[in-house]
Amino acid sequence: MKATQALHDLGQSLWLDNITRELLNSGTLKRYIDELAVTGLTSNPTIFDQAIKNSAMYDADIVRPEQAAVAPEDLFFELALADLKRAADLFRPVFDRTDGVDGWVSLEVSPLLAYDTGRTLAAAQDLHRRGGKPNLFIKIPGTPEGLPAIEAAIFAGVPVNVTLLFSREQYLAAADAYLRGVERRIEAGLNPAVASVASVFVSRWDVAVSKKVPADLVNRLGIAIGQRTYRAYRDLLASARFQRVANAGARAQRLLWASTGTKDPKASDILYVKALAAPFTVNTMPEGTLRAFGEHGEVGEPMAPDGGDGEAVLARFKAAGIDVEALARQLQQEGAASFVKSWDDLMGLVASKRQAMRKAS
Repeated sequence: MKATQALHDLGQSLWLDNITRELLNSGTLKRYIDELAVTGLTSNPTIFDQAIKNSAMYDADIVRPEQAAVAPEDLFFELALADLKRAADLFRPVFDRTDGVDGWVSLEVSPLLAYDTGRTLAAAQDLHRRGGKPNLFIKIPGTPEGLPAIEAAIFAGVPVNVTLLFSREQYLAAADAYLRGVERRIEAGLNPAVASVASVFVSRWDVAVSKKVPADLVNRLGIAIGQRTYRAYRDLLASARFQRVANAGARAQRLLWASTGTKDPKASDILYVKALAAPFTVNTMPEGTLRAFGEHGEVGEPMAPDGGDGEAVLARFKAAGIDVEALARQLQQEGAASFVKSWDDLMGLVASKRQAMRKAS
């Protein structure tokens, strides 16, 4: 049995953190589903920027005559939705078999809206409508301004992947927004079973402190944050508040591990996958990490529900001068800024490709 299948059997969903037209056209994504137990997929502006930049497969759609007056942002969403609809169809059997627990794909609202509640909600509703697939998550950042939009989107029945979470506190704020949306649906007599995941980013923690801590703490902060957050997740699932909405038909907002590719070339290429193995969670990983785990991974003991030694490790980081709460806010702000840069690059790329191909024709 491949390690990826063993991890799936443990109860963790393996999602691919990538999408390109080449993955779809070559049958590679279907092979990952069949051979590596992949049951979902995520995307972000950086992924699409790289996909369109490094492929000619989007060119014909970019220069179609009917696209001449379409703004680069609207044209991008057409390209992205075309890919994600195909991916959603590939995962539809998983979605149907699990009654909507698994088998999802994700599309992010414009990162320019990360601090604009009203426009974020409007964009999420529009993309959900345009997608037209029951297994399409709309990604909304878990920034303070994003939280009211998450609540409102859930109340409106839009499935949400909350992105850019870095700490237990940010996760709990996102979970609270989700539950408020669900509770409002129950109060309004609506079906409360609106799906959501909360995406906690892991490896960026270790990049941020790698040169600031003793050698024996290198590459341990992201995992310790994961342990702390996992305990909070398990506590929330056992809480009276969640059990009340579950009794009314609500779904749990699953915890998702994001940014789980190892950044340090000296560390194991499956470091975070092995450490964050836990039932009823999702790990969305880059292709290289997925293949590496399929080739030489192993599944050990799952994460301890009480967080294991996470708090002890975090105490050592505090003693080393790391202010985790301040760093979490910084990482969220930097993550939002990074996606904005990728978005700006992407919009420029779409516009420049269209202009260059028009001249060539």
